[in-house]
Amino acid sequence: MSLPDLCQRYPRLQNAASSSTGDHKSFFDPKASLQGGGFIIYDDTFLDVLGVSPELEVILENQDYPFAHEAGIYIPSTDEYFFTSNIFIKNGMKCLSMTRAWRRDGKFNTEDIEIREMAMANGGVNYRDGFIFCVMGDHSVKSALVYMEPRAPYQTTVLVDNYHGKPFNSVNDVVVHSDGSIWFTDPIYGAELGIRPRPELPNQVYRFDPRSGDIRVVADGLGRPNGICFAPDEKTVYVTDTDAGHGDGTYDPLRPATIYAYDVIFRHGSPFLANKHLFAMADVGFPDGIKCDTAGNVYSGCGDGIHVWSPGGVLIGKIYLPDAQVGNFCFGPEGEMFILNEHKVWRAKLGPNTRGALLKM
Repeated sequence: MSLPDLCQRYPRLQNAASSSTGDHKSFFDPKASLQGGGFIIYDDTFLDVLGVSPELEVILENQDYPFAHEAGIYIPSTDEYFFTSNIFIKNGMKCLSMTRAWRRDGKFNTEDIEIREMAMANGGVNYRDGFIFCVMGDHSVKSALVYMEPRAPYQTTVLVDNYHGKPFNSVNDVVVHSDGSIWFTDPIYGAELGIRPRPELPNQVYRFDPRSGDIRVVADGLGRPNGICFAPDEKTVYVTDTDAGHGDGTYDPLRPATIYAYDVIFRHGSPFLANKHLFAMADVGFPDGIKCDTAGNVYSGCGDGIHVWSPGGVLIGKIYLPDAQVGNFCFGPEGEMFILNEHKVWRAKLGPNTRGALLKM
């Protein structure tokens, strides 16, 4: 069976016992054959995701600083894309930036957005007519979930910035349930990066009800909870644990680089997360941002691109990128995906039936 261009099959059986000497010299390495990036087929079901002629290209690039790291929010009505940078040094200070990108006549344009109330904005999600950003905060601005309007002057409203009086550590990623509740992660990265005070709360996952103001811890016992998303039927929550990656830039291969799945159950009318189980582990880097498609496949930004697992936890393929960790990404229209790769933004064109579960597009 011939494969589409930019695609290569991963020899699973061969690599299951790649070397009798343990030196792994014969192990599969895509760096030579997919130097400009491409798609690695671990299971033929990934071909259904890719379609007959997948594409992969760099659409934006900035080598001055890592401008493309987190959030990744696509606005269907205007064909715009908002994202945030990784931390960089500006005028001797640690900073994050926000970028608005838009497409006109097939070309992508950008502008930087500066909002004082959005100190160290990180993850984000579509919400009502605008979006929610996770503001990590700094030593003078609290970490918070902040609603931002999608048009200049980009007015903001703080939704929640504490757990019963205790400040959050550095909220990282967020997703919205169909009942209107907001679920988010809060690891300790801000303190490790030196931009936040000493933590007063454990690494946890929260559920916030903006109608009643109720704030609850729904998961703990994680090293560094990071990305979060729901399965299409909202019966499962996926949380990435990036405990292998520390705020000082070090990597510990003995710590989790893992996706955990939780069952969403109801007791006395309230949702709980139960039956925590290990869903998958990234073999390169760690799983950061996470999304599902409408078929239930699970996508996560990892050290060599985006890894894709079936709903049953089988690695079916990778969108392979030769440069750096993928922080986050989002689905666009008609099988498009926009991928944040630190100094580059990539556009992947997948099959027309591949749609993100978040926007159903």
